[in-house]
Order: sequence, then structure tokens, then C-alpha cells
Amino acid sequence: MIKVTPKVKNILVPVISVIAGFIVGAIIMLIWSYNPFKAYSSMFSSALGNMNGIGETIREATPLIFIAIGFAIASKAGFFNIGLPGQAQAGWLTSIWIVLANPQLPKPVLLPLAIIAGAIAGAIVAGIAGYLRAQFGTNEVITTIMLNYIVLYTCQYLMQQVMSSKLRIDTDTTKTIPANGSLKLNWLTSMFGDSRINAGIFLAIIGLIFYWYLMKKTTVGFEIKAVGLNPFASRYAGMSSKKNIIISMLLSGAFSGLGGVVQGLGTYQNYFTQTTSLDIGWDGLSVALLGGGTAIGILLASLLFSILKIGGLGMQTIAGIPYEIVSIVIAAIIFFIAINYVIGLLFKTKKNRSDYYIPTRKEKGPNNGVDGPGRKVIEGEK
Repeated sequence: MIKVTPKVKNILVPVISVIAGFIVGAIIMLIWSYNPFKAYSSMFSSALGNMNGIGETIREATPLIFIAIGFAIASKAGFFNIGLPGQAQAGWLTSIWIVLANPQLPKPVLLPLAIIAGAIAGAIVAGIAGYLRAQFGTNEVITTIMLNYIVLYTCQYLMQQVMSSKLRIDTDTTKTIPANGSLKLNWLTSMFGDSRINAGIFLAIIGLIFYWYLMKKTTVGFEIKAVGLNPFASRYAGMSSKKNIIISMLLSGAFSGLGGVVQGLGTYQNYFTQTTSLDIGWDGLSVALLGGGTAIGILLASLLFSILKIGGLGMQTIAGIPYEIVSIVIAAIIFFIAINYVIGLLFKTKKNRSDYYIPTRKEKGPNNGVDGPGRKVIEGEK
């Protein structure tokens, strides 16, 4: 067993999970007579070997960053928000609808309006689950899963029965949004080899900075973490568990909604009917787990998943390896993250000097705190 500090352990566990996932993928390739070295080299060269590949990798990472932040905020509060796909889909459709319905508005007005509307749509969906949990103690896993289906079929109904035919090509696809409502930047597209990279990446970086500041520097972030760690102790400290539950879920849904917004206004420039839950929702959840809920971890994990996704196409075309192998690698990484407790057993956490009790007096007065009845503490006793 290797002794490491808690910070080092938090870094080593996801790194080992990623390495183990790649090893499992290599073993499977060898079993089916594929060359793993050629496969992985073609993966990374496709994703990072030219400006177009780099642009597509960044573009793929953008919604994952938003959705991972959304999951991480809920997770900090002690909740498992599985409604990310539905919240992202709500944000996607709402933002596209706003832009198509108001093409006359100037870009400085229309684009922020659509982005905010998409975030609000995601927040409303997540807020329903948060309210039910806060008021009635309803399990958020069940409610968010069910909300995914509600949003999926509600969006289908809205597209086919409610949206004006002037905004649609047919019942399943909207028209392409005008330039004044798009996140696309021509100079950025040209810089990255005509890829679909867009201004959403700048919003994602701002989102990461906001998330870091929220959790590290604000009272709201402190209370969210306190409720997640110990709701009973936080209640005795004067914090409102119900309020923080709802706030955390609203923020979680808003960021997930932004993930859908950048898909619509940035990547696809329209909305088309979805038949299943959005993949970016589940991928964003995995990114948050791999990133350990930290801002820098989410950024790195989102880039890794994007390399796997974009590079996987290169594996298929260059090395002739089925894309399913990439899915196996991703699944293996997620599997090893899920059993990180077992991986963590390889390391023994070192205790800092501050973890030990060091008496400063021979005798202290009675302790009448929440830990129990008052009694004297003798030197050397903790």
C-alpha cells in the first residue's frame, strides 16, 4: 500500500481509471486481432493532429463542460441529478425557438435572450425535482429519470403540434437560425480549419470560473457543500436545507440547459426531434465523475472524452477499427471510476500534522458543546 496525501490520491484515482480503461480497450483489440498502437495513434492524430480536429474536439467538449458543472453542483449538495439529458434538451429547444421567433432583434439582444431562456428552461425542469425533494423528500433519482421522458415527449409534441410551421422545415426539424442568433464566429471557424467550433467555448470557460468561485469563495457555495456533507449539522448551524436543495438544483439545471443551448446555437444551428435522451447528458455526467467535481478536473475530463469521441471516428476510418471499441474504452473508464473505492485501497492517506490532537494546556474547562456533556480534558486526551 502506497502512502499519499489526500490531494495526490484524488488525482491518482481518476488517472489510474483512465489508464485502466485504455488497457482494457487494448486487450479487446488484441483479442480481435487489431493493433492497439495503431488504433490509439490514429485516435489522437485525428483529434489533435490538425486544426480541424482540434476545433472539433473543443466543440465536442463545450456542452460536456456545462453539463458536468450542472451535475457537480447537484452532487456537492448531496444529490444525484440524472435529469441532465432532459434539462439540456429543454435548453436546446427553447433557445432555438426564441431565435427563430424573433429574427428581427439585433444580435446583442437576441443572443443573450436565447441563452438566458435556455438556461431558465433547464433550471425549471431541474427545479421541479428540487422542489419535490425539499418539500416532500421525494427521491431525486426517480423524479429526474421520469422528467427525462416527460421532456423528451413534450418537446416532440411542441415541435409537431405547437411550433408555427413558419419556423419549421417539417414536423421534425426547425429552420436554420439566422446569424444574429448564432454562436458561430467566422474568424474562429476559419482559424480551426472550418470546424464547428463556436463562441460556446468562451462561455464554458466563464462557466468554469463561475463554478470555481461559487464553490470556493461564496456563502452560497459553502452552504451547498455543508448541506451535502451533513444536512443535520448544517440545519443546527442555521442553514436552510430546503432552500439550498432548491438553489443547487436550479443552478444544476441552468448549466445543463446551457449545454443544450450551445448544441443548438453553436453546433447544429437548429433543433431536430430527438427519439432518445441526449447523449451529451450522460457523457457530461461521466465527465463530472472523472473530473472529481473540480473545475480543472472537469475541463481535462471533457477534453479527454472529446478526444475519444472525435478520435474514435479516426480509428474507424484510418485503422479500420469499429467505433464500438471506443465505446468500450469509455465504458471501461466509467466502470473504473465507479469502483474508485477499490482503486483507492491501493493508497493509504497520509495524515497531516493538523489531523492530530496537540494539547496546549494541562487541563481545559468543561466542554458543553454538541459533542456531549461537559467534562474536563486531561493532557494527551483527544
